[in-house]
Amino acid sequence: MKQTIKILLVGTALAIVSSHAVAKTLKIATLAPAGTTWMKEMKKGASEINKKTEGRVKLKFYPGGVMGNEKSVHRKIKIGQLHGGAFTSGGLSHIYPEIQTLSLPMLFDTFEEVDYVRSRIDAQLKRNIEEKGFVLLGISEGGFARILSQSRLIDLEAIRKSKVWIPEGDELVQSTFSTLGISPVSLPISDVFTGLQTGLIETVTINPTAAIAFQWHSNMAYMTETPLTYIIGTLAIQKKAFDKLDAADQAIVRDEIGLVFKHMDQINRSDNQSASDALRNQGIEFVNPSATELDRWKALSAKAIQGMVVSGAISKSMLDVVNKHLSDFRKIQ
Repeated sequence: MKQTIKILLVGTALAIVSSHAVAKTLKIATLAPAGTTWMKEMKKGASEINKKTEGRVKLKFYPGGVMGNEKSVHRKIKIGQLHGGAFTSGGLSHIYPEIQTLSLPMLFDTFEEVDYVRSRIDAQLKRNIEEKGFVLLGISEGGFARILSQSRLIDLEAIRKSKVWIPEGDELVQSTFSTLGISPVSLPISDVFTGLQTGLIETVTINPTAAIAFQWHSNMAYMTETPLTYIIGTLAIQKKAFDKLDAADQAIVRDEIGLVFKHMDQINRSDNQSASDALRNQGIEFVNPSATELDRWKALSAKAIQGMVVSGAISKSMLDVVNKHLSDFRKIQ
């Protein structure tokens, strides 16, 4: 009897030790400020993961850019200080350039086109980037980026005279602006507000929600109706860190974050519309280029995309896949 009790006690102890051994806290950085919809939804997902894994997996977020810009986050992932981050498509382009395909200039005209294409390529993008060493837990809609400016900008000549900001290290945007004949000012997102206040920059391309969240709209007077690019946000975890979770816990994390991102797509679309209304109510005037000028923008954007293919910034194969789905959708409309 004593021997049986001893065996049971040893087994229980080993089970406890084993439970603690597989416990993992995934440390994730994001530029999203605390209190934003993104952070609230992520915390809900993290709570569900903690509950369903019985505490074996926890997600700890570092909001508001406290871990630095996307380059800094990647450096900290390499040394093990972080395990993942919330990135723009540009923030993952050095790992998997094709993640930028959804954000090519003037690719989409409507959200219906976006929904059709994304339903057919999101899974492929996730599989491909996992082969490059990162688990892409979610792709969320950031909405369409539009020109937000201090002066009325409805033609290329006016835009070229303005001090236009681009995100630091975003080669896709740099390539696009170069083709358009625009000489931009490159700054990390954390420096944009100060840049607008000091006059270092006068114009940004941003979605309405972010314009308000970062308070960039406070010195602006105009926003274009014309969608320039489709913004996506991602949540990516280093595969090496993710693989330390057991298979059942990995499935729970994928499922729960997947649900969060699906919900956020719906929220973000609604929030961007509400933010557009709020900007109008605060005196921001929405403007449009003429049809002729719009055709000019689209022709130059198509030229920029071809330049990215030639330079290897994106692959022709993935561009062909996206264009095929886009063409299929437009044929049935």
